[in-house]
Amino acid sequence: MASTITAATLTVTITEAVTLNGYDQGSSNSLTISSVNEVFKRIVTCPASNVTVIASFNSNVYGAAGALDVEDVKYIRITNKDDTNALELGVIGAATNYMVELGAGESHVLGSPDTLMLAEADTDPSFGTMTDLSSIEVDPGSNAIDVELFIASG
Repeated sequence: MASTITAATLTVTITEAVTLNGYDQGSSNSLTISSVNEVFKRIVTCPASNVTVIASFNSNVYGAAGALDVEDVKYIRITNKDDTNALELGVIGAATNYMVELGAGESHVLGSPDTLMLAEADTDPSFGTMTDLSSIEVDPGSNAIDVELFIASG
């Protein structure tokens, strides 16, 4: 069976708009990602006081239930859709992880999860060998929080 999906180009634009003392101090940056033929988009309510795995990655899509192919993914965006509460976002690699807080309405953007990250427990980056992303988790604390996930693959 041949696919009827035609690959397309994803355009991501980040715009900051602010005028200070009558002068535009904003910026706009665009990224184009070619040959996108798959998207994974979901809004999930992460229950209060529970860690929720919102995406998992594997070397192939049949290697784990619901996994995205780590070599095919090209772009990842996670957005906190809550209008008040922050959440903690966990980015999990093969043997390490890093966490960031996403305030209400904030997003965290990542590129390809293939050799994406290296977490260290000090303040002196080694700039060593990066590892694959294995999953993305959300801890909403004591509030149920909606999270939007958008992933583009090719």
